[in-house]
Amino acid sequence: MDLDSSTLGVLRDPSLLGGDVVGRELDVDPTTGLSEEEAARRLAADGPNELRGKKPVPTWRKVLAQFQDPLIYLLLAAVTISLIAWVIDGAPGTPIDAFVIAAIIVLNAVLGYTQESRAEDAVAALGTMTAAASTVLRDGTLRTVPSAELVRGDVLVLDEGAAVGADARLLTANSLRIQEASLTGESEAVTKDPTTLSHPAPLGDRLNMVFKGTAVAQGTGRAIVTGVGMDSEVGAIADLLDATVEEPTPLQDEVASISRVLGAGVVVIAIVVMLTIILVDGVTEPSDLVIVLLLGVSLAVAAVPEGLPTILSVVLAIGVQRMAKRNAVVKKLSSVEALGSASVICTDKTGTLTRNEMTIQRIVTASGTAEVSGVGYRPEGEVRSDATPLHDTHLHEARLLLGAGSLANDAQLTERAGAWEIVGDPTEAAFLVAARKLEGTTEWMGRFQRRAEIPFTSERKMMSTLHQQASNGAHVLLSKGAPDVLLASCTRQQVGRDTEPLTDATRAARLAEIEILSTDAYRTLGVAYRAVTDESAQGSDGAVEMDQSWEEDLVYVGVVGIIDPARTEVAAAIGEAHRAGIRVIMITGDHPSTASRIAEDLGIIEAGDRAVTGVELDTLDDEELLVLTREVSVYARVAPQHKLRLVDSLQSDGQIVSMTGDGVNDAPALKSADIGVAMGITGTEVTKEAARMILADDNFATIVAAVRQGRVIFENIKKFLRYLLSSNVGEVLTVFLGVVLAGVIGLNEASDGATVVLPLLATQILWINLITDSTPALAMGIDPEIDDVMARTPRKVTDRAIDARMWRGIVTLGLVMAGATLFAIDLFLPGGLVEGHDTLDVARTAGFTTLVLAQLFNSLNARSETTTAFHGLFANKWLWGAIALGVVLQVAVVEVPFLQVAFGTASLDLAHWAACVALGSVVLWYDELRKMLLRLKDRP
Repeated sequence: MDLDSSTLGVLRDPSLLGGDVVGRELDVDPTTGLSEEEAARRLAADGPNELRGKKPVPTWRKVLAQFQDPLIYLLLAAVTISLIAWVIDGAPGTPIDAFVIAAIIVLNAVLGYTQESRAEDAVAALGTMTAAASTVLRDGTLRTVPSAELVRGDVLVLDEGAAVGADARLLTANSLRIQEASLTGESEAVTKDPTTLSHPAPLGDRLNMVFKGTAVAQGTGRAIVTGVGMDSEVGAIADLLDATVEEPTPLQDEVASISRVLGAGVVVIAIVVMLTIILVDGVTEPSDLVIVLLLGVSLAVAAVPEGLPTILSVVLAIGVQRMAKRNAVVKKLSSVEALGSASVICTDKTGTLTRNEMTIQRIVTASGTAEVSGVGYRPEGEVRSDATPLHDTHLHEARLLLGAGSLANDAQLTERAGAWEIVGDPTEAAFLVAARKLEGTTEWMGRFQRRAEIPFTSERKMMSTLHQQASNGAHVLLSKGAPDVLLASCTRQQVGRDTEPLTDATRAARLAEIEILSTDAYRTLGVAYRAVTDESAQGSDGAVEMDQSWEEDLVYVGVVGIIDPARTEVAAAIGEAHRAGIRVIMITGDHPSTASRIAEDLGIIEAGDRAVTGVELDTLDDEELLVLTREVSVYARVAPQHKLRLVDSLQSDGQIVSMTGDGVNDAPALKSADIGVAMGITGTEVTKEAARMILADDNFATIVAAVRQGRVIFENIKKFLRYLLSSNVGEVLTVFLGVVLAGVIGLNEASDGATVVLPLLATQILWINLITDSTPALAMGIDPEIDDVMARTPRKVTDRAIDARMWRGIVTLGLVMAGATLFAIDLFLPGGLVEGHDTLDVARTAGFTTLVLAQLFNSLNARSETTTAFHGLFANKWLWGAIALGVVLQVAVVEVPFLQVAFGTASLDLAHWAACVALGSVVLWYDELRKMLLRLKDRP
């Protein structure tokens, strides 16, 4: 039926309605869920399951914001000054200067708007990649869908670590506990019960409801979605989220500080230059004053890298998108800084260092050991003993072991488009795969119907399910869990088709078999069972109430050895991390022997190094733990609180810590770490929410690749900072020294009686700022790796992006650019140091062109502080495209007649162009010499 307003009225408080009533009102069968078609219809009718966010900024506001900048105000002042001068002169012709500056303002706004839009699009794309997902029942099968696509009537399937995607009325709950602190402020997880409430209750006491934005701390359950989006309880407080303001990162603060300091300094210099010209040259005419004012404004605009914040955001966004394509999804741009500084990577073993394709390779029963061939979730392989088929007794034990382990199981194994996929715990899925490899096992499993369960908990380390046999109605309890724990509850063992008492000797033999498997780096799970009388299995209304008392007097069947093969690329990645000065620490809940074996194989530790357990950690105070964490790199059998304590200890020792996790209990450690890394495949939604980075492939090698990319991004930021600042310093020094040295380079002699003669015109300075600041800087922001960023130790967060050596390089490069530019003017002017024969317009155009070309050559220099520009010279096609664009535009502004009028240029012949290229390249040759000296100095 349609969900009209009357239906919504009935469902105003679903906690007062029975689950069956809610199902009828929302027209859904709880056993099959909605159909995909009906879910799509409801989604279209109600809209996505999202909270109302900030209203999008209209395009016209974004465009207008491009003009709300002090530098734009300076340019607008320049337009006003130019128009006033034009009017004072009697408004002859067209006010070219005013039109050119206005055009530059518009072009700058277009570039700014385009760059910001690109950054927003990149961040939005990342948002879709990190969107939460929920498991629902649709068309009778489990589906994982984006939480934004949940609709009223969906049947939510909840398990430990899941984020609750919508408000929902519970149908079933097995030891289900929900962490509701984010909604109610209740610090303890709340135990849920699907029983209908008799009267209205406060939010925190609606025990038969789960709410959007909370998290499953323990257990399993199913619930019907009753409220989505703004109709959920958390939607009622959604408006408070709009007040959140993101703080700028240290790098952004440093860039802003540089812009402010440089801008203030240049404004002072511009004022000094203007006053010097006015006083020295005796400027009194309005037209001359206008020239001086335009020069001062242009000088201030040219010297301040006003595009720095925007370019920084764009470069970070593009870099983070690149990382996302390599399966490292960084949730915030600011996290890139921490990535490049990581000095310790604390990693889980399962699924991160290994493939997370748990595979049963060995089974041990009373009749001996059998090997299971095949790797991963594709059920292809055989079960053999000493390369021969199992004899009848051994076969029965193996079938019972794999079949019972598959029945006492919450995982699912399905085939889609030729690929085998699992839903649920990978260790449980390993039983389903192995059972398919042993002939007759799946047919045997088909005889039983599941009736009840005692779910797995980390405290009990086991789970049990009750099944009824279809042929005779008999009931059997099947248990699966840690073998040593399971053995403690067993009194008999399975031998062929019979059972025998478990004596002290046989119990010791079974424990020895378990220890051998653990020593061989296998994860072990035991299986046991017992027959259940019909009386105890029959509850009221067919329901069965089970508790831990049922898990006694069991029959031990055997143990399986499960291995999660190490990823082939991880050993190399760990070696790369060590080369980069990054320490790798394994923190796992596995057996110490298993952890040590894997860590040794991957190169985390040396042979003989010990693994420390959580029990040992509990005996240490903070000082002792600090000493331990400096030496030990493998921690096994640890609890979530141990992870948090280890992170805190490493941080107190001055380390920048990256921490991986997948379970809901890992969230505190991830949040505390400098770089919390969640598993994208096996990670819970709660963990992903707490993390700063998500691994789409759950692969350790991706973490190392992300650290490398983080370092590359930071290096690229330094590249465009080096380029922009040295180029802007070059412009400032050209004008300043050109005024001071006007008599030396022949500018005064070429004045033809003019009171003010400048090395560059205001419009030319603005042109240089326009064509050389944006595109080359952006191209450098996506530069491939030039220096080996993994050959150096981690950068400290307190390290400056621009250190003293870099500042010296910036200033000296600016001086070289200014010197080359002024020499070009002197070269073609009569008089000065070198006798020339050209007009002032030609000489100034040559200087103008030399400065543009010098900055384009400088873009090649800026790619590394010490590596030659000829290393990987053509690796960045975007940079060469930016250089080519700059050259084409400069040729046009020099040779195209109407642009000559606009920018005060004159045509140059081939000799002039050759001289400009040669002088512009001086900055390249100078920097090559400087880099060679630095390499010699840095050589050990």
